Amino acid sequence: MKRLENKIALVTGGSRGMGAAIVKRLAQEGATVAFTYVRGADKAAAVVAKLEKDGHRTLAILADAADPAAVISAVDKTIAAFGRIDILVNNAGIAFMKPFEEYTLEDYDLTMDVNVKAVFVASQAVARQLGNGGRIITIGSCMADRVVGPYGTLYSMSKSALTAFNKGLARDLGPRGITVNLVQPGPVDTDMNPADGPHADDQRRHVSLGHYGHVNDIAAAVAFLASPEAGYIHGTALTVDGGLNS
Repeated sequence: MKRLENKIALVTGGSRGMGAAIVKRLAQEGATVAFTYVRGADKAAAVVAKLEKDGHRTLAILADAADPAAVISAVDKTIAAFGRIDILVNNAGIAFMKPFEEYTLEDYDLTMDVNVKAVFVASQAVARQLGNGGRIITIGSCMADRVVGPYGTLYSMSKSALTAFNKGLARDLGPRGITVNLVQPGPVDTDMNPADGPHADDQRRHVSLGHYGHVNDIAAAVAFLASPEAGYIHGTALTVDGGLNS
C-alpha cells in the first residue's frame, strides 16, 4: 500500500506553487485530496485535470483564506464530498515585502487574516472531527527564526505566530493521537518568490547550498509528516531552507 492510502486531505491554497506540489504529492502517496484556491481558476482546473488523468479523486474549492466563513465552508465541503478529513495542510499564504514605513493597516489586516487567522480557523474546524492518527501540518517560513534582509517585517511577524500556535495546538491535540507540525521553507522558486526575482541573488547568498529550493522539496517534507513514519514527530518545526538558518 502507498503511505497515505485511504486518507482524506485538505490543502489550503493548492492551485499553484508549493500548494499544487503538495496536492500532487499527497495524491501520489495514495490520499484523496481536496484543495482551495482564490484566484486562477484555470490553474486549479489544471491541477484537477492532472490528478483525474492519473486516476485520483480530487475536489477544487473556491475559498478566500481571508474569509473565515469560506474557510469553514471548505472544510464542510470536503467532509460532505469524502466523508471526513484525516490530514489538513495549512498552506495558503500572502506576503507584502516593502519598507516598514510603507506598510498600511490594510496590508497588516490581510496578512494576519490569511497567514494566521485562516490557520486558526481551519485547524479548529478540522480538529473537531479528526481522529487518532490525524495530522495538521502548517506551512510557516524560515523567516520566523531569522530575517536576513529588509522588507520582511510584516511577513516574518505573521509566520512567527505560527510557531507558538503549533506548540500550543500540539499540547491540545496530542492526547487525542493527532500530530501537529510546522514546515518552514526557505527560498523556494515560486511565482511569489521566483529564483530570478529582484531579491533572489541576496537570498541565495545566505543559503549554504547556494541555490533556491524546489516546490517538491516542500511537498516531500509534508508527505513525510503526514505519513505513519512521522507518528512520533509532534509539535516541532521542520526547516527546509538549504541551510539559510544554519
